[in-house]
Amino acid sequence: MDFDMEAHTRDQLSHWFGPERDELADLALTASAAGTWALDLRTGEATWNAELPGVLGMCGRSTEEVRSRLRDLVDPLVIAAEKAPAWEVFDLEQSHTPLDGRTRWTRFLARAHTAAGNGAGAEDTGPVERLVGIATDITDRRETEDELGDLADRYRLLVEFSPNGICVHVDGTLVYLNPAAADLVGADSPDALLGRDVTEFVAPDAVPEMLRRLDTLDRPGSAAEPTRVALRRVDGDTLVIETVAVRTTWQGRPAFQVIMRDVTVERAAQAALRYQAALVAHVSDAIIATDSDGVVRSWNPAAEAVYGHSADAAVGKPVAELVGTSLDLSGIVADGGVTESEHRRCDGTAVLVRVSASEMEDGYVLVCADETARRQAELRYRTVVTALDEGVVVVDPSGLVETANPAAGRVLGLPVHAMIGCSPSLFPLHDEAGVRIPASEYPSAYTRRTGRPTDARVLRARRPDGRWVWLSLSCRALDASAPAPHSVVISFTDITERRAIGQRLAHDATHDPLTGLANRALILRRLSSALRRPQPGRMACVLFIDLDKFKVINDSLGHGIGDKVLRIVGQRLQHRVRQRDLVGRLGGDEFAIVTFGIEHTGQIRARIDHLREALLEPISVEGRRLRVDASIGVVTADADDQRSAEDLLRDADVAMYQAKTRGRGRFEFFDVELRERVQRQLRLEQDLRDSVREGQLWVAYQPIVDLRTYRRVAVEGLLRWQHPAHGLISPGEFIPLAEESDLINLIGGHMLRTATRELALRRWRDGTPTRLTVNLSARQLDDESLVADVDRVLRDTGLPPGELCLEITESALMREPAAAAEVLTALRGLGVRLAIDDFGTGYSSLAQLWKLPLDTLKIDRSFVAGLGGPGETDAEAIIKGIVTMAHSMGLVVVAEGAETDRQVAVLRELGCDQAQGYHFGKPAPPEETFGA
Repeated sequence: MDFDMEAHTRDQLSHWFGPERDELADLALTASAAGTWALDLRTGEATWNAELPGVLGMCGRSTEEVRSRLRDLVDPLVIAAEKAPAWEVFDLEQSHTPLDGRTRWTRFLARAHTAAGNGAGAEDTGPVERLVGIATDITDRRETEDELGDLADRYRLLVEFSPNGICVHVDGTLVYLNPAAADLVGADSPDALLGRDVTEFVAPDAVPEMLRRLDTLDRPGSAAEPTRVALRRVDGDTLVIETVAVRTTWQGRPAFQVIMRDVTVERAAQAALRYQAALVAHVSDAIIATDSDGVVRSWNPAAEAVYGHSADAAVGKPVAELVGTSLDLSGIVADGGVTESEHRRCDGTAVLVRVSASEMEDGYVLVCADETARRQAELRYRTVVTALDEGVVVVDPSGLVETANPAAGRVLGLPVHAMIGCSPSLFPLHDEAGVRIPASEYPSAYTRRTGRPTDARVLRARRPDGRWVWLSLSCRALDASAPAPHSVVISFTDITERRAIGQRLAHDATHDPLTGLANRALILRRLSSALRRPQPGRMACVLFIDLDKFKVINDSLGHGIGDKVLRIVGQRLQHRVRQRDLVGRLGGDEFAIVTFGIEHTGQIRARIDHLREALLEPISVEGRRLRVDASIGVVTADADDQRSAEDLLRDADVAMYQAKTRGRGRFEFFDVELRERVQRQLRLEQDLRDSVREGQLWVAYQPIVDLRTYRRVAVEGLLRWQHPAHGLISPGEFIPLAEESDLINLIGGHMLRTATRELALRRWRDGTPTRLTVNLSARQLDDESLVADVDRVLRDTGLPPGELCLEITESALMREPAAAAEVLTALRGLGVRLAIDDFGTGYSSLAQLWKLPLDTLKIDRSFVAGLGGPGETDAEAIIKGIVTMAHSMGLVVVAEGAETDRQVAVLRELGCDQAQGYHFGKPAPPEETFGA
C-alpha cells in the first residue's frame, strides 16, 4: 500500500499534565472523530481504541494488519521522538491507500514521555520510551483544500488571461494589474504601473464622479453600475472604456477591483459585450451542479442552449432525465473524470457531449461540452480526405506511418493497412536527376526534425511492383510550435502523366511537328551551348539548306505530297550526319544542320557532297518519282568568333540566298563582303521605303523614234533614285529590292503618277504629241487594284488613255497567261495601249500571243546587240522572224538597245518600226528631254 508523509512537531504545549489519559484528552482538544493509540518504543507493542481501525480504513481487518499499518504510518514520529525532548508535541499528516482503493489522509498528534516521569513535566529526563497519540481522518479537508487551490488557480488564470483589463487599487494606489490592463494604457508591463495613482489614468474632470461611485460601494462584493470613461494612456492618447468597480479586499485592507473593456469602436464594443456575457456565464459549455443523487441544483445558460431546457424547468430534476441518458457520476469521477457519450436535447435530437465531472461538497459539478460540431467536422474531414485524389499520410514523431488515405495506397501501390506502422523509407525516393535520396533526408524526416515545411518537391518513388511514379510532395508539421520531433502530414499528387505530357510539350516546343526534327529554338540553343564551350583548333559549322523548286511540287501536286517530300528529305539528312550533329527544320522547305569539331573546310565540302547525293536520289511519293536539289549556305565559327547563334544562322541564310541567286544546286560560304552586301541591301530597302515621302525618286525619259522619219513618237519613263548618302543608285540594284519586297507597287504607282502628270503638262503647255511608255512588273500585274489605279491616274492627270502604253515583260505574261490576259483585257478597256517587253528572252508561243490584247512588241536588246558583230547573220534572221510574226499580228515592233548607225540601218532594212537606245538619246530629266 502506498502512502506519503508530512511530519512536524508542535511546540505550543511544552509539558505533560496529569496521567496518560489526561494527555490523550489534551490532544483530543485539537481533533474530532479520532482514534487513540499508544506505542512502546522499547518493545514495539502498540495499543489502540475501537475507533482507530475505522479512521485508518481498516475496519474488519485483523489486529496484526492494524498494528502493521499503524507502525508504518507513525514511523516518522518514532524517528523524530528519538532526537526530541520529551515535551515536544508531534504533528504528522500521512497519505495512504487502504485495500478499499480510496486514498485517505490521516493526521497523527502524539506526545512522548520517558521512564523517569510521566511525560507531563519539564523535569522529565532520559530517553523517550513511549508515544501516545490520536489519529484523525482528514481526507475531506485535504480534498477540499486541493479543490480550493484549483479554484484559486483557475481564477488567477482567468484574470491573467482575461481579454478585459483588470486592476486593483488600495487608497487610490495601483497594487495589481493584469496584462490586458497594461495593454489598455499602453504600458510595457503591469509592473511598470504598480504604485501609481489610479487618477493619473482618468480625465481630471471625471475624477470626482469616479470617487463618488467608489464611496457608494460600502461593503465587500458590492459593485458599481458599468460606466464609460475616457482612459488616459501613458503616451497621452485617450481611449473610451467601460468600467465596473467592485468592493473587495487586498491583503486584509479595503480595496477596489476594476474591470475595463475597450468600447472605442462599436464592433469592439459588441465583441467585448459578447465576451463579458460569456464571462458572466463563466464558460460556453454547459455547467451543471447536482447533489450526490444527481438532482440538478444549477443550470447555466449554456446548458439551456445545449439541451433546450430552461434553468427554471431543469433545477430540481434528475440530470439523467434532462440529458436523455443515464450518468454514473461517481463512476465518471472514479474513471478519471472525463467521458464522452450521446445525449438528447429536449426535442429528441442527439448531441455528442464530452462530460467532465468532479465532486464538490455533497454533489458533483459537470462541464458538458457539445462535441457534435467537432465530430461532424472530423467526419467531414475524414470523408474529404478519403475522397481526395491526392495522397495524404500522417507520420508520428517516431517516424512511422500513423494514418493514410486510400489515394495514398493507390498512388504508392500498397494497401493502406500495410502502410500503417511502417517507415516512409519503405518507398525508395529519387530526385529529378535520378539520385537516390537517403532516408534521413526524406522531406518527412526533415520536417519531423525541424518543423519546417516542404512545398511541392518533385520526386520519383519506386512502388513495390517495380513501377516508378513521379510525385509532387509537400510536408507540414501538424503542430510546428510543439517540440521536435514533430508529427507531420505528407500530401502528394501523382504527376507521372502530367510530367509525361510536360515532356511531350517540351519536345514539341523544340521540335518540328511535321518532320520531328529540331526546330529553330532548339537549333539556336544547341548552337549557343557549343559557342560557350569552343574547341580550340576546331570549328562549329552551320549549313542552311533551301530546297530548289519545291514550290512547284506544292503548287502542282498539293501540300500533302509536299509534306511527305519534306519528311523524306528530313530523314535523308538525318541519316547522312554524325550522331552528335543536329538536323533541324526552320520552316517551309528550309533545313539547317549544325555540326561540330570541324578541322578544315575540306571536311565541310565532303559533307555537303554526301548530303547532296542523298537529296538527288529520286523520291517516290504516291506513284510519282520526284527529284529535289538544294541551295546551301555555309557559315563557320572558330573558338575566337564573337558572333551569336542568331548571327551564325542569319549569315548562313545570307550565304544560301547568294548560292540561289548564282544558280540552283550550289553552295556558298559566307564571307564579310557578302555580309556587307546584304547589309547594304537591307539598308537600301529601308531607305527605299522612305524615298517616295522624301522626294528622292524621279523619272528620266528615253526617246523612242520612228525609223522611217527619225522623229520622236514616244518616251519611256524610267525610275531613278538619288540617295542622299550614296548618290545615284542604279536601277539594277534597287528595282530587284523593290520586286522582292512589297515596295514595287508603291514606287511603281509613284512613277506612273509622276510620268503621266509630266506628259499631260507638256501636252497642255507645249502641244507635245509624244506618247508615254511605262513598265509594269509582275508584282504590279498581280495587284487587284492595278486597273482602278491606272484609271484614277489618267482621270487625275488628264492624259488621254491612248497616249499611255504599259509594258509587261514576256516572263511576267507567261507566268500565269490566263490571269495576265484578264488583267490586260481590263486595261485595254480603259483605252491604254499594251506592249510586250524583252520579247525573245522568255518561252512564249505564237498561240499564246494571239490570246493577248497587245499593241506593241519590243525586241530585247540582246538581239540588237548582235547586229554588226560576228553573229550578225543569226541576229538578223531572228529579228526578221520576230518582225514578220509581229506584223502578221498587227503589232508595232520596237527595237531596244540601238546604239550604232549600223544597228539602226539594219533594223530599218529588216522592217522594224521604231527603236530606242543611246544612238537616239540616253534617259534624261524632263528638262533635257522636252526642253525647259
